[in-house]
Amino acid sequence: MSSQDIPEENLPAEQDAHGAVGVADEKNPFADPGLPPHEHRVQDIDERAARRSERTVAMLFTVSMLATVGFIASYVGIPHDKSVYVFPIGHINALNFALGLTLGLALFAIGAGAVHWARTLMSDEEIADERHPIEASPEVREKVHADFKQGAKESALGRRKLIRNTMFGALALFPLSGVMLLRDLGPLPGTKLRHTMWRKGLLLVNMNTDQPLRPSDVAVGSLTFAKPEGLEDHDEEFQTEIAKAALMIVRIQPDNIKDKRELEWSHEGIVAYSKICTHVGCPISLYEQQTHHVLCPCHQSTFDLSDGARVIFGPAGHALPQLRIGVNDEGYLQALGDFEEPVGPAFWERG
Repeated sequence: MSSQDIPEENLPAEQDAHGAVGVADEKNPFADPGLPPHEHRVQDIDERAARRSERTVAMLFTVSMLATVGFIASYVGIPHDKSVYVFPIGHINALNFALGLTLGLALFAIGAGAVHWARTLMSDEEIADERHPIEASPEVREKVHADFKQGAKESALGRRKLIRNTMFGALALFPLSGVMLLRDLGPLPGTKLRHTMWRKGLLLVNMNTDQPLRPSDVAVGSLTFAKPEGLEDHDEEFQTEIAKAALMIVRIQPDNIKDKRELEWSHEGIVAYSKICTHVGCPISLYEQQTHHVLCPCHQSTFDLSDGARVIFGPAGHALPQLRIGVNDEGYLQALGDFEEPVGPAFWERG
């Protein structure tokens, strides 16, 4: 039905300039219904009620701060394997329950505080404004600035310091919850990549027999794999530690060793090198006794164990780190320190 079909007596009556309704015509078939008269809230006319609302908002923001502190305390203090009984859910992980409860409460309190602030203390008077072109004129920009200043004034942010301070406190503390979650990315490596388990006096243990090695156990031309004394297969950190501390032990005639430092760090021609390839960290396991070359099976990087384990072929960028060894009073092979270079791939590029 068009506006011409509406009986004239059913059209809204024309009102005055204070939000009144105009008569519909052919140019404007839909009359402006206007705005209902503004009704003041109790906070608008009673300062005591306004202060009660202020305290309520401040309390909600304070609850958010306490919940954020509780989130951090739960994250740090509650063991990840602890469980609690929560009716009617049953037994659940205590850490997950505490984190969800405190994080949800912190978010809810900020939101509820902001809503209560807007509903009870900020201006609720509806203002109608005519549509305007997208391009803002100087007059519009001035009006926007004036409206912003008026809104800031009506929000009473400067006058109601209790709300302002507690809101800033809640908003400042809440992001700490996200910062704490970054801890789950893993512990900072520190200097762990630069060091292994090897230290002075630690025995070289055969990986296959779990027995300490004597020089007589290593024949010329043989390849033996070793691990540090005290590192057992069932240890929780075994994989992490063996990935850095695994050794290749080869016996070469001293006259065939070309590198001076390699000879000094050996014992009767027995040399100990890292088993971890410096390309992508594969374990090296192929040895050619005539040439004293070892080959990484992953990408065929080849190292010369008679010449400081330098790279002679393949994508590896660095020589294998050598472990300085000797013999203790009981005749067992022992380390005389840790590797002088970091073990593994790409460490030099990482710094």
